[in-house]
Amino acid sequence: MDPIDRDEFVIACRTAHELASTREVAAAWEAESACAGMTVGGLTQHLLSQVGHVSSILWLTPTDETPIPLLDHYARAAWVRAEAGDEANTSIRDDANAAAAIGPAAVLEEGASQIERLPALLAAVRDPDTVVIPWQGWALSTDDFLVTRAMELVVHSDDLAESVGADLPTFPAGVIEHVAHLLTGVALRRHGQTAVVRALSRPQRAPASISAF
Repeated sequence: MDPIDRDEFVIACRTAHELASTREVAAAWEAESACAGMTVGGLTQHLLSQVGHVSSILWLTPTDETPIPLLDHYARAAWVRAEAGDEANTSIRDDANAAAAIGPAAVLEEGASQIERLPALLAAVRDPDTVVIPWQGWALSTDDFLVTRAMELVVHSDDLAESVGADLPTFPAGVIEHVAHLLTGVALRRHGQTAVVRALSRPQRAPASISAF
């Protein structure tokens, strides 16, 4: 696929922030979200922190480390293989819940501030156009890293919308195409081509799930 459109990525960030800014989210801040063990506030903080990850990583000096392929990133990441109760996942949940304690106004303000920084950071020339993901210890191309954050934005926006009885907002078509391509690729590696082909074309023979994660 062509690289993700960076202007559309910024729009996706703003779309997620608009959902996070609704009265319904603020009213349910302390309630449990659709993600077990994570409050609505924690989920919102985790959702908007994806923007902060992009902002902070793009501030770093480009790396000469060879980037790994996008799907290999998910093959290596511990949280992908972990059960819901494993530390790799509970630490994400607990950290987000704790960070949300500052309240919706502060979380939203921080998210808005990070979004405003993005256009300039995304337009800057990076040579090589590669980033190291500090919490993983390996490198991705900048474009592949943006796809990973786009997936987080879309999937967790759906979690947040479900948590407060809202509809998933409409994201730019190009962003959704990249997210669908990524999720399909991870699902193919996890479940095999027969399961994915049947789930997408023959529901009468489809497996119960081809979830990527």
